[in-house]
Amino acid sequence: MLYQIIIVIHILLGIGIIGLVLMQQGKGADAGAAFGSGASGSVFGAQGAASFLSRTTAIFATLFFLTSLGLAVLSGHNAKKTDLMDAAPVVEAPKSDIPVTTLPEAPAIKEVEKPAVK
Repeated sequence: MLYQIIIVIHILLGIGIIGLVLMQQGKGADAGAAFGSGASGSVFGAQGAASFLSRTTAIFATLFFLTSLGLAVLSGHNAKKTDLMDAAPVVEAPKSDIPVTTLPEAPAIKEVEKPAVK
């Protein structure tokens, strides 16, 4: 049960990180803000949303890293050890209600005599 809860949190954190990264502006957008674009009156303060989004992304990334480690530890303590190479291959017997057909033999290829080159 704990494993499933951590997986759900892990997936939500991953989606959150993707959304936060897509909402952030690139480094080239800072040049336009330096020439008085009026960012000082924004909701997030004089620096705009950049520091808020960066801080939130860093927190989500840290939590994502911690859930990754938690999932690795939980899967490492799995009592059931399985090896794919130890499993015997499963071969199904053909069903008897399906008629078996044979393909006709291919006709023999006749060799064609090549004309002599002069």
